[in-house]
Amino acid sequence: MGVYNESTAAGRGRPGGRSGLDSTTEPHDRGTGDGECRIAAHAELYDTVRSRTMKIVAPLEIEDYVVQTAPYMSPPRWHLGHTTWFFEMVLKDYVAGYQVHSEDYLYYFNSYYEKFGTRIDRGRRGTKSRPTVRETVEYRQRIDDKMRILFAGLDQDPRSIEVLRLVRLGLEHEMQHQELMVYDVKHLLADVYRPVAMAQPPRGEAIEGMVEIPGGLFELGYAGNDFAYDNEKPQHLVYLQDYRIARVPVTNGEYLEFIEGGGYREYKWWQSEGWARLHQEGWEAPLYWEHLDGQWMIRDFSGLNTVKSKALEPVCHISFLEASAYAKWSGKRLPTEAEWEKAACFDPGTDTKRAFPWGGTPPALGSANLFENSLWRAAPVGAYTNAQSAYGCHQMIGDVWEWTISDYSPYPGFKSEFDEYNDKWFVGQKVLRGGSFATPRSHIRSTYRNFFGPHERWMVAGLRLADTM
Repeated sequence: MGVYNESTAAGRGRPGGRSGLDSTTEPHDRGTGDGECRIAAHAELYDTVRSRTMKIVAPLEIEDYVVQTAPYMSPPRWHLGHTTWFFEMVLKDYVAGYQVHSEDYLYYFNSYYEKFGTRIDRGRRGTKSRPTVRETVEYRQRIDDKMRILFAGLDQDPRSIEVLRLVRLGLEHEMQHQELMVYDVKHLLADVYRPVAMAQPPRGEAIEGMVEIPGGLFELGYAGNDFAYDNEKPQHLVYLQDYRIARVPVTNGEYLEFIEGGGYREYKWWQSEGWARLHQEGWEAPLYWEHLDGQWMIRDFSGLNTVKSKALEPVCHISFLEASAYAKWSGKRLPTEAEWEKAACFDPGTDTKRAFPWGGTPPALGSANLFENSLWRAAPVGAYTNAQSAYGCHQMIGDVWEWTISDYSPYPGFKSEFDEYNDKWFVGQKVLRGGSFATPRSHIRSTYRNFFGPHERWMVAGLRLADTM
């Protein structure tokens, strides 16, 4: 999520359960008197997350729900059904005598879970007109009703901790799909889509330069007690050389210089796969950039705007291959994920690791541009000067996912916690960090590892430069 990335079958948030989606972690003992509070908190989060999904699709016309504009995106109807299918699998495992709603639904709304048998090919999800949108929404409402009944009786169920763990996983999974829905709706409609609410971006300011970060041993990964994916664990020591990292992500204005300087015409900046992909797909600029009347324009949810009018916004919708070419052109490189994480959350003054760049408090309106900000675009650099990291790096959470040079692979000591989750995707992907304007606030952490194939660029991905001292 991170983004749950089915275009390379690299997703996250796969459910657990005894029917084959098993979580191998042992449940913690429930403390006396806190069970009802925990159940109530999960039930409240359930309603919040499920409601947010429906707000994303609210502006759509009925025809929009079933269209698939590219093999790597999914029709909005499919997202509604798949995230519901997830919770039906929980009901199937934990409600005595439960009968699945429809075997046809299981076939269509499954994504890639081998243990559930055959399923429709991802690139053909837009070829089926049934179940209808109305039937899919009714299916969603029916499962929600049954989940609320499950919550109501959970305080007397000895399996409550187990169920709540799966519910939380399902909600994290749905938040990943909410971000994917933003990507897919943009690919489907772009500026024709009108969000329920769209706020004006804050003012930015030009920020330049790099910060110097001493190397040495650093504890990479997650070691807390709250929810985190298994690919963020275990926290372990890595050794870093002294390095520099940019204070802000690369902006549209800076990337325009690369384009106008012949960046997409000079093979010497590109890896061989990137140069081949450039010619194969006709890349001349990031996705959603258009060359009209002699100038580059960007089409997004706010309309068609000149690149110059968006010069301070972080560039996005670029692949790892494009990010690498830009970095080489600039005389720099991409950071490793360990370098990125240290710059984002290590405080040299206290010799401790922060939960977020600005400290221990969760993201809020004034600290990071995430989904709840309702900007539907990246904020200009310098928009959140009070939320920089201890090293002086800005906007490391939100706005755009940032490519790293790191391959997506298991940390030393990795133990799979979710069947058909991470361990089957540790090949051929690159790690991205930080979240985007489409990432829900409660879903992101400084240790969150997103991953996509090097050629993919339909997601909100940009870059931050690094260099070795």
